Amino acid sequence: MKKRLIMAVSLLSMVAVVGAGCNSKATDGKADATKAPSDNKAAATSTPDAGKKGGKVTLRFATWDSSDLLSIQQTIAKNFEALHPDIKVQVEAYSDGFDQKLAASIGANDAPDVMYMWDFPTYYKNLEPLDELIKTDESLKVDDFYPGLFNYVKIEGKTYGMPAGFTTRVMYYNKKLFDAANVPYPKEGWTWDEFKETAKKLTNPSKKQFGFGVRAENDPYDLQGFVWSNGGSFVSPDGKTIEGFMNGKETIDVIQMFGDLVKEKTATIAGGKNQQSGDDIFKANRMAMWESGIWPLNGFKEAKIDVGTVVMPAFPGKPLKGVVSESAVSMYKNSKHKKEAWEFIKYYASSDAIKLRKSDLPVRKSVVAELKYDQDPQYQPFFKMIEKSDNTPAFLLQPKWNEINRGLTSAIDAVMQGQNAKSSFDTAVKDSMKFLK
Repeated sequence: MKKRLIMAVSLLSMVAVVGAGCNSKATDGKADATKAPSDNKAAATSTPDAGKKGGKVTLRFATWDSSDLLSIQQTIAKNFEALHPDIKVQVEAYSDGFDQKLAASIGANDAPDVMYMWDFPTYYKNLEPLDELIKTDESLKVDDFYPGLFNYVKIEGKTYGMPAGFTTRVMYYNKKLFDAANVPYPKEGWTWDEFKETAKKLTNPSKKQFGFGVRAENDPYDLQGFVWSNGGSFVSPDGKTIEGFMNGKETIDVIQMFGDLVKEKTATIAGGKNQQSGDDIFKANRMAMWESGIWPLNGFKEAKIDVGTVVMPAFPGKPLKGVVSESAVSMYKNSKHKKEAWEFIKYYASSDAIKLRKSDLPVRKSVVAELKYDQDPQYQPFFKMIEKSDNTPAFLLQPKWNEINRGLTSAIDAVMQGQNAKSSFDTAVKDSMKFLK
């Protein structure tokens, strides 16, 4: 998420140079006017027969996946083609250059018909709203999706993407270290006070063992769940105000709590310059607890770590909240094949396609039940957290969030390095006010 947020900043900086190179159907100032890269050989053209080959409609589908994950996308495309013999799906692997290539293709009015999406604030003016299609297409079975996922694909009340995969964040714990210290495993319903006491008991300086790990470079996006759980937020519900929210007591107390864990040496800094990542420290049996999404679970298993997962701690008297990292598929608003694009989007959100994708969690409740993830102790907490994830993240509420986010990121990292949270966040708010004018 952080890498793509940084990319979004550079995309937004292109606004001033777009208009002159685009035709009347261009991007409303959201992308570079440069032509798409030359490796995009089968791109649709502006001729009447655009996207048709041998009587078939050719749909272009852009993904950021590569390697084994790209193979899964290609399999999904082939399976779709078998069900729709009049449609050919051309998978375009943009990989790490996803944002740059997508921006360039939109700027040239030559974007893929369907694309992976997460950064809706940057691209939504170039995407087709899906609300009416979702509402009228009973075959989609929208009630089978986790409702909170739709909070992450909306801008100004309109839906611009179909949820494809997600992860919530849970607390991983190393059972071996807990057993050695004779400390009970954490359970659902635990509090942050209990978490801190547990972390202290599992800290052993002589073994360079820590109870927890705090990232050297933090993405504010990932910390929102903790802030929401304490009753705070980085922005007001309407997205217009940061004063009293970003530097509000509820927000500051959460960030200061993590900074204090490092200061007290109950937590180690992970992932900084010349430092191991949190995943690697956890694998080395030198960290008892580590919070993350679904991504490291298989790696922990392969490293033969006796790993458990549990929902996040709660603040006393306050409802537990979570944040979601989500991928979606969207339709280009200028696609000449919207009917076919919708059929592919629906298939991508079908049970058959979802079960092929292994890098994140299923968006359909029926698939979760079929795979028995809801009965697996290691997977259960992820799905319990999605039930508590009904907030909307700041970047979807505030149009200038990319600019504001830079100062917020610096303030958070300063706190992790020992600075006072209140003064750091007051400075971040003061410096960010110019973006709200």
